Amino acid sequence: MSDRDKKLNKGELIDIKSLIGDADGGDFTLDDILAEYGLPASPSEERPSNVVAFPGVHAPPPDTPEEMDEDFPEEYPPPSPLEEPRPSPVNVTPFPKKRGPLSSLVHDLNRRADDYADHMFEEDESIDKAEVRRLERLIPGTDREEVDEAARQWRRPRRQEPPPPDVPPQELARRYGKGLKWMRTRVLLVSLLALLALIQTLSPLAGLTLAPPLDQPRYQCVASAVLLGLGMLLCLDVLFTGAVRACFLKFGMDTLSVLACAFTLADGVALVLAEEEPLRLPYTLVCLTGLFFLLHGSYHKKCALRLSCRTAASASAPYRITLDEGKWNDKDTYTKWSGDQELFGSQIQADDGVQRAFRRFCPLLLIGDIAFALMASTGGGHPERLIWALSALFTATTAFGASLAYGRAFHKTARRLSSGGAALAGWTGIAASRRGQCVLLTDGDLFPPGYVELNGFKVMADHPAERVVAYTATLIRDSGSGLTTLFHNQLRSMGGLMRSADHLQFHEGGGLSANIRGEQVLVGSAAFMKLMEVRLPQGLNVKNAVFCTIDGSLAGIFALSYTLPDTVFPALEALFLEKVEPVLATRDFNLIPAMLQQRFKLAADKMAFPGIARRRELSSPDQEHNGVLTALLCREGLLPFAEAITAAKRLRWAARLGAALCCASSLLGLALAAYLTSVGAYTSLSPLNLLIYLSLWLLPVWLLSGWVHRF
Repeated sequence: MSDRDKKLNKGELIDIKSLIGDADGGDFTLDDILAEYGLPASPSEERPSNVVAFPGVHAPPPDTPEEMDEDFPEEYPPPSPLEEPRPSPVNVTPFPKKRGPLSSLVHDLNRRADDYADHMFEEDESIDKAEVRRLERLIPGTDREEVDEAARQWRRPRRQEPPPPDVPPQELARRYGKGLKWMRTRVLLVSLLALLALIQTLSPLAGLTLAPPLDQPRYQCVASAVLLGLGMLLCLDVLFTGAVRACFLKFGMDTLSVLACAFTLADGVALVLAEEEPLRLPYTLVCLTGLFFLLHGSYHKKCALRLSCRTAASASAPYRITLDEGKWNDKDTYTKWSGDQELFGSQIQADDGVQRAFRRFCPLLLIGDIAFALMASTGGGHPERLIWALSALFTATTAFGASLAYGRAFHKTARRLSSGGAALAGWTGIAASRRGQCVLLTDGDLFPPGYVELNGFKVMADHPAERVVAYTATLIRDSGSGLTTLFHNQLRSMGGLMRSADHLQFHEGGGLSANIRGEQVLVGSAAFMKLMEVRLPQGLNVKNAVFCTIDGSLAGIFALSYTLPDTVFPALEALFLEKVEPVLATRDFNLIPAMLQQRFKLAADKMAFPGIARRRELSSPDQEHNGVLTALLCREGLLPFAEAITAAKRLRWAARLGAALCCASSLLGLALAAYLTSVGAYTSLSPLNLLIYLSLWLLPVWLLSGWVHRF
């Protein structure tokens, strides 16, 4: 291939004279070629009029030779594609002048801008504005998703421990129910022991004298040791659990409580066996109070687990609530779907969030207690203070509200949810509630069975009643609408049968269309019929109805009565307070935001309303769901659904805040006890002062656990 061919293939500009000169090996000039075709060699010569120009190309006027170098003079702009080409004054095809790359680009941009300006209003003029207004009035507005994959942060998966075995809820309920009455009795007995220890501590301050020989300090230490020993025997199960967890390196506040009671008991025995007369009492009062709250919180948690398992076992096919990642608008969304009790027994047995927080924090407290006790005693030249320092440090770092932060809050929440037929599935599902921002609401959530009734129907004279009802019921059944049971019962009462529909289509205007036995059937609302230009009876005054047309003619009208349950309003209010956005994934074409707002005064502007295709996808029973279970529902309606979501969010927040308060109490108690033991301040670090300190930190945890269920 020659150099000239390569340049032509690459689109490079080649001088026209060099191109002509190389043709056929001859050396011709431009004048010779023009003369060959009968064209004048110079502008002054006469031009022939029998030369046909190339289509779409216009030559310059004959009297302006200086414009021969321009492609499109200002008086003769290039024709628009939609306009007829203007007649050229002279049918002469001029040779274009060679331009540089920059001038060619500017010329092309100008030409495109002129062409766009000529046709920019053609589409707007072709639109019928009256038709646009009619469609906007009849078709409900929908919300679009704003999915931003780049904005979604990548979450590093946490290391998951092997889950407990998935035991059926019925069996777990029996396990947790064993020994509850005796456990409650033991809580009362430990509280009596703590009260006796309090009387013993306050008697000298009040000026009371105990009966001999209890008035002797040594015998008071013996009494304190006996009270603490009895309290440890009554709480042996929870203390044993704390010791066993420590063997598996799962330290918690119950582990610190075991060590605090052990060192306090050892300190009491050391005071009794000392040669000198004891001048102080061991921390029996504080340890017994701590055992009371530890056993009391364990009792609350056991009651909550039993109550949740009983509620979950009350239905063989409950609804499952899961938090699906990025379900709507790239936000994690709660969904409710029919399922079984799988994974409930496994998740309910897992450690709660407070225990998991203490597993990271308590080992540091354990090391700090031992280190500061050694520094205050052996390091300070007072090895005789070692047992007292260990008792004081471990007692000061054992927070009273450790077992109440989750146990008491969970019990009150489970009691509230069980009355509505809901049960939380352990901390695994509760912990993920922080990301829940939306919730899908279907037809059955807003209007459970029995809240939509058929007030009557009218069939036109030229259509059989059974066929009209059957056609309508068939399309509603195939659409998956919440009206399926209502129309199926009506058809069955008439002795009719469902038909087989082909080419089912869902329309945004609120209707369905399909072919049944060669007939075109439309089923939808009044707005949909007007949209499809179907003539409706004059003076029709039906607020909510289902219309059916067969081959373009109105065949039947079904009047419906919607009754909104009273529980919907508090349920939506609870969701709005937790900043959870409801997403209407309804399939009933009558359930649109305008109808809910005008008829029932719901805050539809705070709800998302996807398009019909997206609503069918979100409400599909075959969609995939998250494997982590949040709760189980055993009743219909929106209230148990909303209460389970709200309770999960509030319980997570209360448990984490309670754990943070307990950790702060333990950390500050460690610092104060370390300083006071280092200086030997027995009076400042007395049992009564330490009891007051820990009780003040208990107060917000107690109030928080009692507030979580009040919504």
